[in-house]
Amino acid sequence: MPKSGAQDTHDRSAEDLAEIEQKFDEGAATRTVAPAFGYFLRYVALAFATYHYLTAGFALPPDFWHMGWHLSGLFILTYALFPMVKTKTSFDLNTGALRLGGVPYLDILLMILGTASALYLGFAWRGIPWLGIEEQTFRMGNPNTYDMVFGCILILLVLDIARRTLGWILPLIICVFISYALFGPVFPGLLQHPGVNFRTFVSSMYFPQEGIFGVTLWVVSTIVFHFVLFGVIAQRTGLGQLFIDSATILAGRYTGGPAKVSVVSSAFFGTISGSSVANTVSTGALTIPNMKRLGYPGHFAGGVEAAASAGGQITPPIMGAAAFIMAEFLEVPYTTIVIAAIFPALLHYVGVFAVVHLMARRLGLQGLARDKLPQFKAVWSQGWANVVPLIGLLLVLFAGYTPYMSAFCGISLAIVAGMSRIRQPLTLIYSAGFIAFVLWKYLNGGFEMGMSAMLIAGAVLATLNPQPRTSLREMADTFETGVKYALAVGAAAAAVGIVIGVINTTGVGFRIGFMVTQAATNLGTDLHGLFSLGTWELFTVEDLTLFISLVFIALACILMGAGVPTTALYIMLVSVAQPALAQLGIPPIASHMFVLYYGVVAEITPPVCTSAYAAAAIAGSNPFRTGISAFTLGLGKVVAPMAFVYAPVLLFVSEAGFDFWQFTYTAASCIFGVICLSAAVVGYWLVPMGAVFRCMMALAGLVFIAPSLEADLVALIIAAPALVSQVIHRGRSAQAA
Repeated sequence: MPKSGAQDTHDRSAEDLAEIEQKFDEGAATRTVAPAFGYFLRYVALAFATYHYLTAGFALPPDFWHMGWHLSGLFILTYALFPMVKTKTSFDLNTGALRLGGVPYLDILLMILGTASALYLGFAWRGIPWLGIEEQTFRMGNPNTYDMVFGCILILLVLDIARRTLGWILPLIICVFISYALFGPVFPGLLQHPGVNFRTFVSSMYFPQEGIFGVTLWVVSTIVFHFVLFGVIAQRTGLGQLFIDSATILAGRYTGGPAKVSVVSSAFFGTISGSSVANTVSTGALTIPNMKRLGYPGHFAGGVEAAASAGGQITPPIMGAAAFIMAEFLEVPYTTIVIAAIFPALLHYVGVFAVVHLMARRLGLQGLARDKLPQFKAVWSQGWANVVPLIGLLLVLFAGYTPYMSAFCGISLAIVAGMSRIRQPLTLIYSAGFIAFVLWKYLNGGFEMGMSAMLIAGAVLATLNPQPRTSLREMADTFETGVKYALAVGAAAAAVGIVIGVINTTGVGFRIGFMVTQAATNLGTDLHGLFSLGTWELFTVEDLTLFISLVFIALACILMGAGVPTTALYIMLVSVAQPALAQLGIPPIASHMFVLYYGVVAEITPPVCTSAYAAAAIAGSNPFRTGISAFTLGLGKVVAPMAFVYAPVLLFVSEAGFDFWQFTYTAASCIFGVICLSAAVVGYWLVPMGAVFRCMMALAGLVFIAPSLEADLVALIIAAPALVSQVIHRGRSAQAA
């Protein structure tokens, strides 16, 4: 790492940033292949993207065909681009013996076997009489020899592509689940079960509705991929830069300006990006050097960007892949998840913003000079058209249409905004094509008149984009990049389907959930005596049981999150945590959000915190220290899940209904708590704060999170000495000055 000083504050080149993203983003580093083979893979990626784009807008084929085609693309591209063993030289071009275009023949064979196993299900769905294969309905639970062979191949190769794109941790966890299903009798106590017959296991994992061809792969192949593609296109066509410039205009001139720009721009960028590392690299390339120039320590500058960027996975409307899967699990519209995530995401950014502001006050840092700020008129006169695709996507999504239809419209408008120009008549073919699609949907009853008019108006406005036009080659490169970004999440979704299949087959989720609540009840009963005196009790056994259960599950999320992608972690843990939290009376959406948020916290929790490591590479700081800074900055995200479990009204969509005044009071209490925690982290509010007062503010912040008037009064009593001391010392400082 470079040493601190002037030389490390220069902006990173595009090549440096790409190298950083490849190093820390799952699946971003790919093998170099020969030019001819590279063209083949490019055409495969473009065909893959085009297939998903067109099926989202026109019609989805049957699930077994749709997921089969998706898996086929994953196998071809993963085995071509990701080496079997990752070494320093394994990504270099090697055209020696036993290789085709730089890809080993073994990987070519695995590619063919994977594609065959993915497509066999579609070909054999209605039966193949001349091979003696009956219809799939008659083979459920009683697979034939072909089913067993292709099923075993698919299970093994799905684990392999997950290992190649994401590392060993996730496949090893899945192997533990497989062992549990097959060898149930050897497990002790409550975990013991009769075991699943091997043929039944393969059938369950291979045939649709559960296992590999289950809900996770369906959501990724039908919804998530499209939103990933939209985010990449929107960023490449100018929306990402518009967000950064707008954030600089909004926050750059205030105290600690560049750091606040990092928070605001990451919040904006998170609306179109579900990748924390991509968010970190994109916005951090500008904000981290600016923070260091202003005087922030490198580890703090990197921590600010990592903490703010990790919020991208919990920032509506994109929210990463896990939110779409959550909507399927809960059987609610995706817009419900988006609405529920608004305040928790806001609470996270309030926490980061408060720490940044207080640290700037403590260090005496000023904002950017006015002449260094972008001009609002110049920025928006050039970039306004890049907002049209995002507005179009949100309009379709919140109007009640399917998420993939909204993604189709968003991608189409992004293509129009990037490639159609009113002064170049031939390029209007893109806008004309989308307008024709909208009219076709309207005439066939797919779109209402109002929605059709707004989408047509959006297409017309997008052609007025004053920015330079994106060429067809550049758009093809963008599509190809979007496909590469989606490989890792696709592999994870297919592999984690095995976990869901095992949980559904064995009931292990309810077994572990019962064990968690039982352990929490026993511990709560033992601790109850410490919080009671005679008939008076500060906390009931039920209160202690709930709190201890939440702590157990939160720790499991953070510990298992070391090296496991957020989406995969969410799927595994919610299957276990949901039964436990349901037994404690927690609403389903609150329990699902609880698990998702602590899964995201794992991304900024040392020792494995990829976002912080990427930020440290840009900042030239110590990675572990940067991770610690990111974790402390993300305290809002750490305490937010506890708040909305105890007060589901914060999610807007709780089953108990929405009460405006209750929401306002509870939200204000949580914000006060986060600000107290921020002051404790920085050691500053009005003047520097001693260790004792910092501890008091931290404790008060935690108590403020509890949604009750009694808890808030206790928090005020705890914080009062620190606050009074701050006011007194501030007055003395002012008199001395």
